[in-house]
Amino acid sequence: MTFKEIRNISPAEIAAYARRNARQILGLALFALLVHDVFGPHGFIAMRRTQMEIEQVREQIGKMNDENKSLTNQVNSLKTDPKSIERIAREEMGLARPGEMIFRIPETPAPASK
Repeated sequence: MTFKEIRNISPAEIAAYARRNARQILGLALFALLVHDVFGPHGFIAMRRTQMEIEQVREQIGKMNDENKSLTNQVNSLKTDPKSIERIAREEMGLARPGEMIFRIPETPAPASK
């Protein structure tokens, strides 16, 4: 069929074709709508993926809130507890009180497993 022949199709012929094939046209349209609702950019699969991402972000927020509370407690401890300050000075900075001696024992490397 050429372009001229397609242009010469009357509206009555189009209506008759639509009536004859209404079920197939409707079925095809419903199938296309179903495929779009499942696989489209806002479909079921995209919605599930977004929900999973939201859940992961919520878990990360919970972990960060816990870490933030821990760090806040550490800061408060360092501001108010002299024993915490002394412990950090001894363990991390290697400081000692006057008259004390610090002995460091080198760590032995773990034996290589074969």
